Amino acid sequence: MYIILWEYIVRAGHEAEFEKIYGVRGDWVKLFEQGEGYLGTDLVRIPDTLRHYFTIDHWSSFKAYETFHKQYRAAYRALDARCQSLTEDEKWIGAGDIYSAT
Repeated sequence: MYIILWEYIVRAGHEAEFEKIYGVRGDWVKLFEQGEGYLGTDLVRIPDTLRHYFTIDHWSSFKAYETFHKQYRAAYRALDARCQSLTEDEKWIGAGDIYSAT
């Protein structure tokens, strides 16, 4: 499995809208679901602050994500631009394969 991890600081007062767009039924998930090999997204809120979040996007492989990103680049950029006003900071943390410990 291949994951992509992002960190966000959400603008005060925009938490509910952010959670709706980035959550498990949100606009990002709807876009990603168009790609073959998309497995889901986790939205994690850090408990010590109401405005600090992470997303973890799950793909079957890097190739699946890469193919999606090439096919839906314009839609991805448009949604990203629409969401810019929701956050104070957005940071790509990293991406990679997950290996089972067993």
